[in-house]
Amino acid sequence: MKPRLHKLLSTSGRRYLVIGVGIYLLELVVIVVAQWFGASAVVAVGLSFWIALIVSFSLQKLVAFGDKRMHHKILLPQIIAYSLLVLFNFGFTIFVTKLLSDTVPAVVTRTLALAITTIWNFYLYKTRIFKSNNNPVY
Repeated sequence: MKPRLHKLLSTSGRRYLVIGVGIYLLELVVIVVAQWFGASAVVAVGLSFWIALIVSFSLQKLVAFGDKRMHHKILLPQIIAYSLLVLFNFGFTIFVTKLLSDTVPAVVTRTLALAITTIWNFYLYKTRIFKSNNNPVY
């Protein structure tokens, strides 16, 4: 079991995907529960997006990309860049949900938007947001 787990988590891409699947499952639960309490598809997807965001930032930074730098000179720009990307992703997600909500369930629209944003997120996290240099400021 340990060798398989180690192999599964051996690269940042694999860790990114494992964390992403966990976050996706969290989002699905939030969507279903929110709609059970009477929320619309747009509200349920929006709520799931923001809850998952808080958990995702921490896990992607610390676990997926191994970026343990916590100095404000590093963390603040990362939070700003991540927040701008999140706002863009949020707008894209709501756009997709609004566009397709009359024809497909909210879970499907969120899944579609998530699949698309996952690709550009990984690239930006790895090359821009959580990229370490050889002389980090701690």
